[in-house]
Amino acid sequence: MLNLIEPSASWDSCSSPSSAKADGWCSAPISVSTVEALSRMEPTLGLVEQHGHKKAKSPEREPVPWQAFPVLSEQQSGDVELVLAYAAPVLDKRQTSRLLKEVSAVYPLPAQPHLKRVRPNHDVSSPHALEMLLCLAGPAAGMCSLTELLPRPAVDPHGLGPPFLVPVPARPPLTRSQFEKARTHWPTSFHEDKQVTTALSGQLFSTQERAVMQSHMERAVQAAQRAAAKGLRAVGAVVVDPTSGHVLATGHDCSHVASPLLHAVMVCIDLVAQSQGRGTYDFRPHPACSFTLVTGPQGARAGSVRKLDEDEDGLPYVCTGYDLYITREPCAMCAMALVHSRIQRVFYGAPSPDGALGTRFRIHARPDLNHRFQCSVVSLRISATS
Repeated sequence: MLNLIEPSASWDSCSSPSSAKADGWCSAPISVSTVEALSRMEPTLGLVEQHGHKKAKSPEREPVPWQAFPVLSEQQSGDVELVLAYAAPVLDKRQTSRLLKEVSAVYPLPAQPHLKRVRPNHDVSSPHALEMLLCLAGPAAGMCSLTELLPRPAVDPHGLGPPFLVPVPARPPLTRSQFEKARTHWPTSFHEDKQVTTALSGQLFSTQERAVMQSHMERAVQAAQRAAAKGLRAVGAVVVDPTSGHVLATGHDCSHVASPLLHAVMVCIDLVAQSQGRGTYDFRPHPACSFTLVTGPQGARAGSVRKLDEDEDGLPYVCTGYDLYITREPCAMCAMALVHSRIQRVFYGAPSPDGALGTRFRIHARPDLNHRFQCSVVSLRISATS
């Protein structure tokens, strides 16, 4: 078997993307084990690891051939950020409604709509059953009285006890993991993105979809093996139209001293461009690098080419609506090329120290770029005969 990658069992929640749709998955560092490469090559060159024996299959069930876990944005995968706020015990529950209305009018907290203003006090030894969030505190906040915090006559503090400082979540949680952490500090509303939750559990794709995806990654691995056989870096990639399932381009790393920029991603993008009557490079010396001619009108592909997705010549961007399967995490140059070509989804195997998707930067999910795409890191096992 070729054991390509084993992902970490825990996937931090940068987990909550602002959106896990075509806008891209949102981030905190994703923990993935380093993948061994060809024994005669550098350990970070990609996902080609050969074994001389085949593992016996479990008699109980077939091993899952493919698992894809989202690479989330920094906001989604980051830890819960806390800020200090003032709260006070509600000594007279009959005053709760009035106090809530008056305090909310003075301190509306528009940047923290996720925070609930009243929480139950779970300390059974305490004489008061409720606590009310009053306002945020500054970084150098200290203890103060209700008179200092609540202006009269806008707020009548009758029914409130002495205020105290409490840490509260600064931003709304984007993933369930963030929500579970946030609620331990203060009650928080959470609008769950079911697609992200499903993706984090590894259940976003059906068995049939995963089988198709595995075949595409197998093709990328074969391209990486062809590159390694020629003394090139063992990185392979495949571009697929997910609507038709057709493989549009297959390529591998072709970089050398004279052409250091021909990484596998750049090769595949140029091959797709050649299939559309464009493109720049001559890959005839590399027979494993090939493309399929686009037979239909390019504007109809993937059903997602919009007027906004056109370059200065009025032509659709090269990879709008397409998927990329690559054996190694793309670098910053390649990640930006994927942004500019308007790729839809990227599936990569081995993480890379200079990777710009899951390892650093999260380029696919940056809100300051004019395009975002979904990104997943995968684990799969491929037979050595592939």
